[in-house]
Amino acid sequence: MENHDFIIIGGGIVGLATAHAISNASPQTSILILEKEAETARHQTGRNSGVIHSGVYYKPGSKKADLTTRGSSRMIRFCQKYGVPYEQCGKVIVATNRVELPYLDTLAQRGVENGLKVRKISKRELNEFEPYVDGIAALHVPEAGIVSYKKVCEVLVDLLKSQHVDFLFNQQVTSIKTDDNKCYIETKKSAFESDYVINCAGLQSDILASEAGVDLQHRIVPFRGEYYELTEERRYLVKNLIYPVPNPSFPFLGVHFTRMIDGSIHAGPNAVLSLKREGYSKFSFDAKDAWNSLTYSGFWKLAAKHWQEGFKELHRSLSKAQFVKSLQKLIPDVQAEDLVSSPSGVRAQALNPDGSLVEDFLIRYHGRSIHVCNAPSPAATASLEIGTTIADQVMKHKSKKVMRM
Repeated sequence: MENHDFIIIGGGIVGLATAHAISNASPQTSILILEKEAETARHQTGRNSGVIHSGVYYKPGSKKADLTTRGSSRMIRFCQKYGVPYEQCGKVIVATNRVELPYLDTLAQRGVENGLKVRKISKRELNEFEPYVDGIAALHVPEAGIVSYKKVCEVLVDLLKSQHVDFLFNQQVTSIKTDDNKCYIETKKSAFESDYVINCAGLQSDILASEAGVDLQHRIVPFRGEYYELTEERRYLVKNLIYPVPNPSFPFLGVHFTRMIDGSIHAGPNAVLSLKREGYSKFSFDAKDAWNSLTYSGFWKLAAKHWQEGFKELHRSLSKAQFVKSLQKLIPDVQAEDLVSSPSGVRAQALNPDGSLVEDFLIRYHGRSIHVCNAPSPAATASLEIGTTIADQVMKHKSKKVMRM
């Protein structure tokens, strides 16, 4: 049975960043990363919008606000140091009617409290940034940017290999057991021992945490984000990042326009329940995953509370015309023929039994096992800081200090 100081489950950006932080903190440490796919960054990391988030949306004092604002700056420094292409292009959050203005002010205040250089701008100033946007006012957030997180992961993998971190692919973890001295991990192919195990399994994180004996109050419910992409000849309609003012009572940001680092323009996402945790098409289905979501009381309480918005999301999923109509609230010139389908992603969203979303990042410490239980967007932006947070805690534990539970 192979033995390591640390085993990290999951080769997405959070798992890689955590391994990087631990290796930097303790260079002689033996680290193994177990990934159930044939390569890293196959799921949330490789299928997100590539935005370097600023932290403007998040409640001041929360982990999301703290780790995202610090993580954004650190991600940019990482890209500069290792030559990863990025752009700090800024974004606009657009109010299209007077009802949205008060929440635009709320976001502006949050941005200021989170240390951002946000400012409210007029329609004229908005159209200097984005000439084709139709809005009555907006918030300009200069700190926002774009990058390829898959490229960031490629650099992290190279760094980790140079630090003698080991990788094993096609290793789906089936069991985690711990005692006072060791962790015992089984996959479908092998068995391993380690001093610590860190669960960064994203869409599978709650299953593995429960397997390790963590008493969870939440469950991961997967939501598929569906996108379109502007045709090349219509990319001029969008200069950078264009977001609507989010509905404060609904847990998603609404459809928006994102310029990717390769120059393409993505429009979306639509957010609908996925009947498979890693289901990227409308027809993806897994009986166990579907049962897990549809028998969970928290999902039905969420659906009852937000059924009108949920119906709109489903309508947009089934009707391209309705999707286009939503986009036209921001850019009236967009037409159906300007859009082609683009790959979808699935968000691993932790949901409480009362139907409320776990809004903040959630990391649970359970003896010698650590579990990243809720890390949807903006976790990629915050990943280097999340990794450092975990590394700091586990190093304290190794030094016989008490781990914060």
